[in-house]
Amino acid sequence: MPGTRPGMTSPADRDKAHMTEASEAALAAPGAVTAPAPLLSVRNIEVVYDDVILVLRGLSLEVPQGAIVALLGANGAGKSTTLKAISGLLKTEDGEVTRGEIVFDGERINGIDPDKIVRRGIFQVMEGRRIIADMTSLENLRLGAFTRSDNEVGADIDMVYNYFPRLKERTGLAGYLSGGEQQMLAIGRALMARPKMILMDEPSMGLSPLLVKEVFAIIKKINRDLGVTILLVEQNARAALSVASHGYIMEQGKVVLDGSADELRDNEDVKEFYLGGAADQRKSFKNLKSFKRRKRWL
Repeated sequence: MPGTRPGMTSPADRDKAHMTEASEAALAAPGAVTAPAPLLSVRNIEVVYDDVILVLRGLSLEVPQGAIVALLGANGAGKSTTLKAISGLLKTEDGEVTRGEIVFDGERINGIDPDKIVRRGIFQVMEGRRIIADMTSLENLRLGAFTRSDNEVGADIDMVYNYFPRLKERTGLAGYLSGGEQQMLAIGRALMARPKMILMDEPSMGLSPLLVKEVFAIIKKINRDLGVTILLVEQNARAALSVASHGYIMEQGKVVLDGSADELRDNEDVKEFYLGGAADQRKSFKNLKSFKRRKRWL
């Protein structure tokens, strides 16, 4: 070959050899597989209310298929706004995703009407339950199946009763249920839509510690049994990280820290700000915590 000395290889031959070596290495590594695309990707979104109030400031996160992912943060961090951006409910509050994109199951969904997002497989359990108080538990469950046209609604009601047996015993109006029972009904209503993903907003709010433990155990069981992916917004970081595999921490409209549940539980900042104190001493000065979070993370 012109310009190549005897015993030497040309650049093209070297490239070909490198490609062959890479291919052989890939075949030799049985565990080397491409990671699956996440079920949900939130990519650098900004959310504005009333055309002037910027709430989310370039937020990004991913939720793998079949996982429970926790979204943690203080009041006003933008957690609920994030869920409403995903479920399409921002429109009801004069909110809008003005930048970035939200991709679910390979398709962009920001800008789509909420009922169409439900049909694509996302159901949000709102903060405060939002059950219909003057309907019975059974009627609330049937309402959750409003997008369905199959003949298996009755079987799914029995499935919900299997997870929440006390709902079967409550035949009166849902407004007379206890707080814990209303939360169970809200989760059961979400299951009736046969969702691929459930967005849960503060499921522990207003519940006793014993009921919090019971509700989170059921959330974990639903995820394990049915394979439903869950994005969980919580202020009770300890409860959320007990069931989640991964977590994101928000401050002032953006993610400031993320990692596996174990990594977050072991992080000294997370211990101090969200889990009741760092290893050295417990601090309870709210304003100081807020200042230190801004200084370290923002």
